[in-house]
Amino acid sequence: MSSPLINQFEMPFQLYDVLAVEQLCQHQDFSEHSKETFDAVMDTAEKMATQLFLPHNHVADQNEPTFDGKRITMMQEVKAAFDAYREAGFIAARYPFEEGGMQLPETVNIALSSYFMAANPSSMAYPFLTSAAANLLSHFADDGIKRAFLPKMLSGQYTGTMALTEPHAGSSLADIRTTATKQDDGSYRIKGNKIYISAGDHELADNIVHLVLAKIPGGPAGVKGISLFLVPKFRLNKDGSVGDSNDVALAGLLHKLGYRGTTSTALSFGENNDCHGYLVGEPHCGLKYMFMMMNEARIAVGYGAAMIGYRGYRYSLSYAQERTQGRIAPHDKPNDPPTPIVNHGDVKRMLLAQKAYSEGGIALCLYGANLIDRKRIASDSDEQKDLAELLDLLTPIVKAWPSEYGVKANDIAIQVLGGAGYMREYMAEQFWRDNRLNPIHEGTNGIQALDLTFRKLWQDNGKGLSVLQRELINDLAKVDTPKAAVLVTKLTPYLEKLRVLLEHMAKSMQSASAMTLSGNAQAVMNVMAGIVVSWMWLRQAAIAEKLLAGQHSEEKTNFYLGKLQAAKYFINWELPLIDRDISVLMEDDATCVETREGWL
Repeated sequence: MSSPLINQFEMPFQLYDVLAVEQLCQHQDFSEHSKETFDAVMDTAEKMATQLFLPHNHVADQNEPTFDGKRITMMQEVKAAFDAYREAGFIAARYPFEEGGMQLPETVNIALSSYFMAANPSSMAYPFLTSAAANLLSHFADDGIKRAFLPKMLSGQYTGTMALTEPHAGSSLADIRTTATKQDDGSYRIKGNKIYISAGDHELADNIVHLVLAKIPGGPAGVKGISLFLVPKFRLNKDGSVGDSNDVALAGLLHKLGYRGTTSTALSFGENNDCHGYLVGEPHCGLKYMFMMMNEARIAVGYGAAMIGYRGYRYSLSYAQERTQGRIAPHDKPNDPPTPIVNHGDVKRMLLAQKAYSEGGIALCLYGANLIDRKRIASDSDEQKDLAELLDLLTPIVKAWPSEYGVKANDIAIQVLGGAGYMREYMAEQFWRDNRLNPIHEGTNGIQALDLTFRKLWQDNGKGLSVLQRELINDLAKVDTPKAAVLVTKLTPYLEKLRVLLEHMAKSMQSASAMTLSGNAQAVMNVMAGIVVSWMWLRQAAIAEKLLAGQHSEEKTNFYLGKLQAAKYFINWELPLIDRDISVLMEDDATCVETREGWL
């Protein structure tokens, strides 16, 4: 049961046909690139992922890192993969040439990660977190911190983490207890405990740079008193070399359902009152800074979920093409050979659902990444603001929808394999376990729904919504192919339903129904995501239908027909399901919020 990590036509279709990323090369920031350089980077990523990351994915799941009280031990293959990734320059891929980067567009940077996320999400966590932490420092840290840490993080000599969660405070960051006490030399002494810190300890690099949320004594209460500190595992000597231990202790490894190849750690800072931390930016602005890393991570979490969902889809498709069982008329006589299960109608339904969820998620996340590039090259400040507002609006959806439906895709993949899907000897169950973390990662999906419902929809007087409407209607107006046009007629009525719903919600938020809405936020997410992902599928369908007019190989023709069929499936089968959510919201259904603890 072998298949390529990603269909050979998928990434070129998304990058060049749907998003036209080669046009970015007309801007001075990307003028040294071309379609050829993008293709070369993608080819390198595919080969490296296939040769170095893929082979140990299942093995690492069965042989997770161990801690003997002194040091962590993990498979050597993980370090070999990490070293190859950093030596290829991929950690710094989006950074400027003068900083040792490739100066790639964000869209291409995210796309190249496709192969690694599909091959081995656990080993990919180490360089991903490092890149995200470095990006935060590049925006907010002072020059001294940048000089000391940033080059070595971008080269992979140091890795990075984000340390938010505490044993008593998960999503409620206002309640963190980690403290930072200022010293005469301007540094701080950090004291506290953090848990669930991915990649929080290992021996892949010379140092680990923790970005730690803490409170300075005497600061404002709640989230307004949170500051951000850089806390290295080892302090640096005056010449910049790695020095003594920084009183950051590994309290233990946590054992996860999936992502078992990534260390998940409980860390203790300042047990001996000698943990040095360095303030990033201004005091009490830590949460604002961290949100940059978190929002970036949210796009990556959504994309990773889509890719793991996609890997499960490809895996179950390959199985369905090989596994024979049952017979289909007219070849349904007892002596007729059994048919591959891919020919059974219900198996086709399950495979179409996986395709629609995973490829819809891929398109959504790449669109979000492309907004970052479009904002960067926009010459008009108003257009920059518009694109920023649209990205802000879509970020909760980009994180939450793929991380919900990627898991559903993996669940369906198990079903396609039947009994084999439930067995550890096959990988379908690992894909589900790995992906199940993503609805929790970087703000649970419930928090994303609340953020969308109460903040993102309305900020800047609904500017993001206005831009979304503009972009969506422009795309629908361009559809001039018959099959895609039929799908436009099915999506269009939901735009009016959304308008009416939002007017109702605006009134509800000014009344006692606001509390009811807090219990129904997931319904808001369902409605918005259903419409947005339908739009993503229409964009793909319209382009695929146009491309079908050309001369192609049978394989490529089937690829385009598959895009049309998956779009048809999503809009015919999935989009109508949001009618339930619209009814719940229009009726101000209070079932959830009225429920009392004793009834549960």
